[in-house]
Amino acid sequence: MKKIQMVDLKGQYKKIQSQINNSIENVINSTAFINGPEVKSFQNNLEKFLDAKHVIPCGNGTDALQISLMSLDLNTGDEIITPDFTFIATAEVIAFLGLKPVFVDVEPGSFNISPDSVKKSLSSKTKAIVPVHLFGQCANMTEINNIAKENNLFVIEDTAQALGAESLSGNGLISKAGTTGDIGTTSFFPSKNLGAYGDGGAIITNNDDLAKKIRHIGNHGMEKKYYHDSIGVNSRLDTIQAAILNVKLKYLDEYNRSRQKAAAFYDEAFQNLENITIPYHSEFSTHIFHQYTILTNPESRDPLRNHLARNDIPSMIYYPVPLHRQEAFGSYRFDDKMFPVTKNLSQRVLSLPMHTELEIEQLNYIVNHVIDFFNNHK
Repeated sequence: MKKIQMVDLKGQYKKIQSQINNSIENVINSTAFINGPEVKSFQNNLEKFLDAKHVIPCGNGTDALQISLMSLDLNTGDEIITPDFTFIATAEVIAFLGLKPVFVDVEPGSFNISPDSVKKSLSSKTKAIVPVHLFGQCANMTEINNIAKENNLFVIEDTAQALGAESLSGNGLISKAGTTGDIGTTSFFPSKNLGAYGDGGAIITNNDDLAKKIRHIGNHGMEKKYYHDSIGVNSRLDTIQAAILNVKLKYLDEYNRSRQKAAAFYDEAFQNLENITIPYHSEFSTHIFHQYTILTNPESRDPLRNHLARNDIPSMIYYPVPLHRQEAFGSYRFDDKMFPVTKNLSQRVLSLPMHTELEIEQLNYIVNHVIDFFNNHK
């Protein structure tokens, strides 16, 4: 049996090695390393994939969030609502820009932002909501967009973990993650479902005016060279990374189906195991399983992880410390009682290996060791 990894990037690469190598060689031969034709090609192909008017590639997913917020002409102290249970990038750019992150609790099933918690946290200073489509499925965007519309707020979707997932509305409409809010953002970090071989990101919008501003901001605030209309940043997707992503985009649906197949194997193995709660399948979204995250009781989580490690099975805890309890946000003084779901999740979540190259032998090995652990710890 091959060594089990959380993400098998080498195995994925081997299957498309000649295409990847050719795409890289073409860029090197052209020497168009910045804003080469592959960047525009990837942009156009991702627009088609998402059925979006505008995709603006950039340097990474954090830049995508920062540039998006900068495009909204917000003022110091304006409040941005975002979930407490997520990676820090979503919130740190809010604070970095002098805005105030307002953390809210998440739903116990999907782990995504709770619309009810959003409503309770609205104030006269609230200007935007940043839902995070965590672990591979979308938040309840119908409710989030309704709240935003009723209160004249912007919505920026953080879809770094859910590119290719479909958001499902109550009236039967289906939209790709990142296309239902005012702006969507994503990351092409190597371990993502669509991952580059370095850093990369993109911003998605169907709003022509916002797209124009976002392009300016990401290019030093200029449209015409050396004429700067606003203060911007320098954030570009490398041509080599665009060429790689252009190849991998053709396989994204296949990659996501592979993850779903592996998740279904886990689900069937664990569905009757009383010590484990398998991932929730939301009525608001398809699930493309950036992570396969189970819940167990707090007393078992770390011993289970140690048991898996002793048997050469990696696992990860996403996320052990809620954002409101991070030292970086200590000055905002959030009340622990506001986040009962997040607190519970941070003590119980455990993510198992999930990637496109998982084999049946590996999956059997993983689930058997999980089941053995609980059989021996009753």
